[in-house]
Amino acid sequence: MEMIQKLIQDAMGDYGVDVTPVVSRPEPQFGDYATNVSLQLSKPLGRNPREIAEEIAGKLESTDMVKSVEVAGPGFINLWLSDSALRAEATRMPGLSRRGQTVVIETNNPNPFKAMHIGHAFNAILGDTIANLLTASGATVHRVSYHGDVGAHVGKSMYSLLSYVDGDISKLVTIPDDEHNTFMSRMYAEGSNAYKNDETAKADIDELSKQSFTLDDPLYKQIYEICKGWSFVEIDSLVARLGNQPIEKRYLESQSDEKGVPIVKANVPDVFQESNGALIFEGSKHGSFDNAYVTSRGLGLYGARDLGLMTLKHEDYHADKSYIVTDAAQGDYFKGVIAAAEQCLPELTGVTHNISTGTVKLSTGKMSSRTGDVLEVSWLFDQMSEAIKARGGEPIDEVIAGALRYQFLKVRVGSDVVFDVEDSVSIQGNSGPYLQYAHARARSILAKAELADIELPQYDPAERALLAKISEYPNIIERAAEDLAPHSICSYLYELAQVFNRFYEKNRVIDDPRQDIRLTLVALYADTLARGLTVLGIHAPDKL
Repeated sequence: MEMIQKLIQDAMGDYGVDVTPVVSRPEPQFGDYATNVSLQLSKPLGRNPREIAEEIAGKLESTDMVKSVEVAGPGFINLWLSDSALRAEATRMPGLSRRGQTVVIETNNPNPFKAMHIGHAFNAILGDTIANLLTASGATVHRVSYHGDVGAHVGKSMYSLLSYVDGDISKLVTIPDDEHNTFMSRMYAEGSNAYKNDETAKADIDELSKQSFTLDDPLYKQIYEICKGWSFVEIDSLVARLGNQPIEKRYLESQSDEKGVPIVKANVPDVFQESNGALIFEGSKHGSFDNAYVTSRGLGLYGARDLGLMTLKHEDYHADKSYIVTDAAQGDYFKGVIAAAEQCLPELTGVTHNISTGTVKLSTGKMSSRTGDVLEVSWLFDQMSEAIKARGGEPIDEVIAGALRYQFLKVRVGSDVVFDVEDSVSIQGNSGPYLQYAHARARSILAKAELADIELPQYDPAERALLAKISEYPNIIERAAEDLAPHSICSYLYELAQVFNRFYEKNRVIDDPRQDIRLTLVALYADTLARGLTVLGIHAPDKL
């Protein structure tokens, strides 16, 4: 797009008006690019926009990069690039708008002592893909994770675990490895229900929650360490199955609590106010809500821990930007935390950003980890595996992960996802497996003949239409990286595959007089599809 903007700016150089041309991709019949720059210039120049458009079009036609130009309506300029310029645009790498920027992003944050559910998978996939986008735009990206290893949820699980063990730690050892996640899910659910329905149990769980900070009871500590270890083995395994890149560092709430509570206490009364012994931040003044960061007993709460986490990240990476991916329900909370952080720690101003997701909905409705009634990631993998088998496919993890990632990523960030297992694994519609199959199909065509070296091919209209669609890729990636919007890549790749399918249905490739030219197009299409899938974290198989 920058190349076209510069071309137009050169053509309007004599007007003496500082205007950046607005350039767009119109429908194919209206050119490769279109601009309304004459309308932008009309008012400052006090001239008819169509007259300006005719002048600019005449200058554009005289350049080697432009094949033809037309003026439409009140002054819109539609232009078609020369074949060589179009190919150059199709083969260029996306711009590195974030080069020199350091970014830290949380790419997973499930808590130990609970099962990893589908909502966690959604956040992990989105965080990992945004990390890919940031990397593609030139940023130095550090992937990290953050997990709650202390607090109320630990107390609920420990209540059930202590009852299950009943003083005999060997009872945990006998649980098979592949049952750890389901077992932990059950323990948390039982503790959560007890906390809600039994006042005596509630008091016990509150005490067990406090013990998660101290670990001063030997049996408690032993159970805690075993089950925390189980949880992280399971989390790491499931995140890898999702197709995420490995993290560099794992942060824990126990660490951030130690860092955050002193920050809160050191900023009273300038930032935090005392209320009945607790330390409160008046988030209502910052588009959030008033929230306690430290209890009347001096114990840290979520806000204090998040302040501590921000500080730990800053000490480790000194990042220009720090991204946190969470459920939209936490959006207002993070407005308050970020406002508090910027008042306590001015060096963090403008650094932390919360990316809010929608919720994942299945036929059972919204999922909630607070009750323990959740749909586990492993369950979803099993469901998708069965659906793939039912249609005669092989349920390998790369295909399942591709289906899962695409189903989440094709929805605009912040929107809810209604997850349909059958749709997600279909090779007929807008799905990950469809695009994986499209890539494998293109590679199978290329395997039938050798690619010839063609320096300056001349394209017929059908070939040119495919090339024009391929040439959109760099701009799509640049815009997706700017907006942090993976869904636009999904939409583009699906459209690209459809354009190729229409081309291939009507145009023979192998054993055609234009075989060499068309094979180079198939190769460029396959490479573009593979690059786009890679940004989405989806494997692009040569065979499927």
